Amino acid sequence: MRGLIPLLALVLVAGAAWLAFDLVLQQRDNARSERDLAQDEAKGLREAARITGERLGQAAALDLKHTQELNHAQQRNEDLQRAVDRGDQRLLVNATCPAVPAHPGGAGVADAATAELTADARSAYFTLRDQLALSRQMILGLQERERTFCATTPNGVAAP
Repeated sequence: MRGLIPLLALVLVAGAAWLAFDLVLQQRDNARSERDLAQDEAKGLREAARITGERLGQAAALDLKHTQELNHAQQRNEDLQRAVDRGDQRLLVNATCPAVPAHPGGAGVADAATAELTADARSAYFTLRDQLALSRQMILGLQERERTFCATTPNGVAAP
């Protein structure tokens, strides 16, 4: 019996050590699993940030392109307006004037110069040209955004 007590104590100590070792192994496995999940999540977040950065870069490039095109169109319009105001160019109107019957006994009226816009109509014309250029660039920009960002998914595959 005397030899049984130390043996029993040894078995109890070995069992406790085995349980403690098993608990440590479980904690290690749980920690590895949590680490792997965190790494996968971080990888997904990095990929999402990369895609977002690319899309923001594309959007900024499109905005810059269409803003420059709009500025160019407006500059051409302003140059044309200044040329018309200086008299270097004329805005001709495709118009016909109805024939005026000759007054009996009076001399006929000589033909006047080519029909041209009045100053108010000229101003309205250039305003309309500016608005047309703005509308055109807005429409082109929206169409390009739709083609770039809506027609494809982030990985470049066409959306269903």
